[in-house]
Amino acid sequence: MPGTVTASMLYNFVQCPHRVSLDLYGNPADRDPVSVFVQLLWEKGNAFEQEVIRDLKIPFTDLSSFRGEKKEAATSEAMRRRDALIYSGRIRAGELVGEPDLLRRQNNGYVAGDIKSGAGEEGASDLEEGKPKKHYAVQLALYTDILEKIGMSGGRCPFVWDVHGKEITYDLEALQGNRKAATLWSIYQEVLSQVISINSGIEQTLPAYAGVCKLCHWRTVCMNAILRANDLTLVPELGRSKRDAMLAYVRTVSELAHIDINSLLRGNKSVIPNIGPETLLKFQTRARLQVKPDAEPFLTEPAALPGSALEIFFDIETDPMRDVCYLHGFTERRNQDNCTETYYPFFAEEPTPEEEERAFAGSWQYIRSSRPCVIYYYSKYERTIWRKLQKKYPHVATEQEIEDLFSPEQSVDLYFDVVQRKTVWPTRDHSIKTLAIYLGFAWRDTDPSGASSIEWYHRWVETKDGSIRKRILEYNEDDCIATRILLDGIRKLKVQG
Repeated sequence: MPGTVTASMLYNFVQCPHRVSLDLYGNPADRDPVSVFVQLLWEKGNAFEQEVIRDLKIPFTDLSSFRGEKKEAATSEAMRRRDALIYSGRIRAGELVGEPDLLRRQNNGYVAGDIKSGAGEEGASDLEEGKPKKHYAVQLALYTDILEKIGMSGGRCPFVWDVHGKEITYDLEALQGNRKAATLWSIYQEVLSQVISINSGIEQTLPAYAGVCKLCHWRTVCMNAILRANDLTLVPELGRSKRDAMLAYVRTVSELAHIDINSLLRGNKSVIPNIGPETLLKFQTRARLQVKPDAEPFLTEPAALPGSALEIFFDIETDPMRDVCYLHGFTERRNQDNCTETYYPFFAEEPTPEEEERAFAGSWQYIRSSRPCVIYYYSKYERTIWRKLQKKYPHVATEQEIEDLFSPEQSVDLYFDVVQRKTVWPTRDHSIKTLAIYLGFAWRDTDPSGASSIEWYHRWVETKDGSIRKRILEYNEDDCIATRILLDGIRKLKVQG
């Protein structure tokens, strides 16, 4: 309710400030149904939390049966007793309310912890360290702030118990990043201040078109508002922060398309903070295609693509909740003849290391036996996952073999190397689905998305229903074909200055 600030509000603010506003003041009847993937995240998160608590080998105080003020009172009493570990407590200091999964006695006080069904850090794996997740950090900082305000803090080092069984300490005083370094604590304070302003009605937020919209229950409300406003975030890669910086000078896609860029320059610099002249011109070029009737995409410079009689289009599917790569899909084509297209999937029948390794090994053997060839994929995710798999299963392929595979001579990242750098499209984003649909391609499934594929895989693991497995493979095959469609589309583009 307005007036109360919770950890989930801070989490949501990091993802999208406008969601906080709509959750507080929007009409609940306007919400979209919660997606099956989000429901799966909730279910798996709750199940994982229960599993962790059930398997604890140390004594703890369980307050999960309490609610509201009774839970707060029980938590206060447990902390006064100096109980060593408190599960499912509730703490409050003024308008700040938190329900940390864990409160652990430390340094004559308590530190808070959360149980997460994903990795505890960004980019973390069994073999590599990551960095703190900002949306986790602000939640943990809120708990820490409350503990300090009520005189029960054991320090500013809360923790996460993650899906790998690791305890990740979040040092809230440690500097993050190299440029304009800030601590997690200062980031929390800034986020908290803005959430309080939204909560009190002082600060008004605007919707923005972004990738996180796909899973939000306000997506239809926001998209309608964005379209009505002709909002600048409809320009690819012009996100919320850049839009907010530009609003004092230009407010809509149409205005951006028609404005004299020189009016926004002072010497060789832009008057808009953190947006240079070249970036402004890039955004204007994209805006002009959006407002021009019958606009066509074009190349800004020639795209030199390696030639080979055999082309392979590559796409993978992963499940972050289980930390498994469950499908490597390849569609091959010979001599640019679509009639020769053949799909080769390598599927992990179970979310186990053994099955993940088997699928990876089969994929690598397929690539080796297919040479010479050129491999096309979309974004660096495939390379990132294969590097990770190589470290997990080093006897399948060497590190140098994986690096050679993704070298420019053998592979092309169509997103990073071509679309982002050398093309302009009259579309709102550069996702493979947006561009392939623009070029006339249609997925066979009614709900084609990576999130849906993860939900299907969970149902496959539970039921072994062959129709679900077929759905996963068809979706992945369509992703591979979409990559081919995009390549062919790029080859037809003309160069414009």
